[in-house]
Amino acid sequence: MPTYLADILASHRARAGADVRDPDELAVLAGRLPAPRDFVGALTVPGLSCIAEIKRRSPSKGALDPDLDPAVMAKEYEAGGAACLSVLTDHEYFGGSSEDLALAHGASRLPVLRKDFTVQECDVVDARLMGADAVLLIAAALSDPELVAFGARAASLGLAALVEVHDEAELDRALSAGATLVGVNQRDLRTFSVDTDRAVALARAIPAHVVAVAESGIRDGFDAKRLADAGYDAILVGETLVRSTMRTASLATLIGHTVAER
Repeated sequence: MPTYLADILASHRARAGADVRDPDELAVLAGRLPAPRDFVGALTVPGLSCIAEIKRRSPSKGALDPDLDPAVMAKEYEAGGAACLSVLTDHEYFGGSSEDLALAHGASRLPVLRKDFTVQECDVVDARLMGADAVLLIAAALSDPELVAFGARAASLGLAALVEVHDEAELDRALSAGATLVGVNQRDLRTFSVDTDRAVALARAIPAHVVAVAESGIRDGFDAKRLADAGYDAILVGETLVRSTMRTASLATLIGHTVAER
């Protein structure tokens, strides 16, 4: 059975082990940049919001759109009503780059999530330096002390931290680490299989004060409404939108559904 997460993390941690940079020194540079855009605020307007993703390929599906133009796609997503963007910056497994993020950020007014495998504090600061407004922290990839430290580093930089979980145990860890923005990924990162009931099953365990995002396996308006009915404030959609030939129209079917109370 493939172990995608283990392989990806081994690669990222090997690079991190050779990184001699000081995150405090990097943070000084990051502090000179304009203030980040309000990622959480963009997700808490009435109706279901969408974080629209820009990615070239994935380990399980291969090429999605390897020649995509991040600036063009960002403008399409903004025109379609996306609340935020998510940009893959991992190159080895997803074909992304920091340049993709910078181009997307510069082409729209939307807050941008750096979608990558954060394994050290320098990764958090790097997200800010490349122009991101939010950073992804994957509970399955991090220890409890790392979740706390990376979340604190993000807060000190004005970055939102989207803490991704896959089950109730990881959700408990995220909440104990102080997470107020939680993503439930319906994709198992060990096998990359999708369970479309995962987010609905976990919704009631997410406290009302936490901004809840459902991720992966969202194909159409029916899926989006089902997640809004479960109480999710937002959805993160990648493959469906990347493959669409009418991205603005596809987005229109995903957003605006009334969000039920959790």
